[in-house]
Amino acid sequence: MSGELVTYTSENRIAVITLNRPDKLNALSNGLVIELREAMKRLQASDDRVAIVTGSGDRAFSVGADLTDPPRDPDLWECMPGVGVDVDKPLIAAVAGHCVGGAFCLVQFCDIAVAAENANFFYPEAQLGFCGGLVASVAARIPHKIAMEFMLTGKRFDAQRAYEVGMVNKVVPTGQQVEGAMEYAKILADSSPMVMGMLKRFVRDDVMARGPSEKAALARRQLLSLARSEDQAEGGRAFREKRKPVFTGKPG
Repeated sequence: MSGELVTYTSENRIAVITLNRPDKLNALSNGLVIELREAMKRLQASDDRVAIVTGSGDRAFSVGADLTDPPRDPDLWECMPGVGVDVDKPLIAAVAGHCVGGAFCLVQFCDIAVAAENANFFYPEAQLGFCGGLVASVAARIPHKIAMEFMLTGKRFDAQRAYEVGMVNKVVPTGQQVEGAMEYAKILADSSPMVMGMLKRFVRDDVMARGPSEKAALARRQLLSLARSEDQAEGGRAFREKRKPVFTGKPG
């Protein structure tokens, strides 16, 4: 995959998925979200066993939604692993620089996270007056009081604070975040995909609490799959042509 907004490379059963808008600090535009969703689908269907998710350059993993071209079709949740796309393979976030808003949600839904020393995590939506709500389940991933401080105050957490409270697994020198993530990836690439997939599903589906926005997104995903399906198009054609529809059961 060589899209301009998201790149996908693969070697030795390890994929590297890169948000590729360095001139815009990897802001999540509508087009980028489309390509990121497709990258997640490609990973799930591929022989790759693990993926590193990172941003181009060291200035920002991503500054969140691009307010000049916000994700609307698809919506931001549609590119989120475990929400918009089921990914049974381990995801490792490699974060440098700013990680803001919806970009933090992407890191939140990864399984492991490595932060460069210059990383800072920031969720300012309470101060801006809007919120998609996906961040709520961070309270199931780190201590409750810390999660509420992060979500409500808009206070920046630097790499060391993020490590201390359990947002990230490791802090490395700036510029070495992908290499740090690769240390985990090499272990996982040689591990049992059946075991890793089973444990991911157990944790995702039965252990980890989901917030209301995640639950709504999962229901919306089912409805959109039907709305975008060949069966719905075939049903409309058959009605107009006054014939019996021939359904295939293929989702959109």
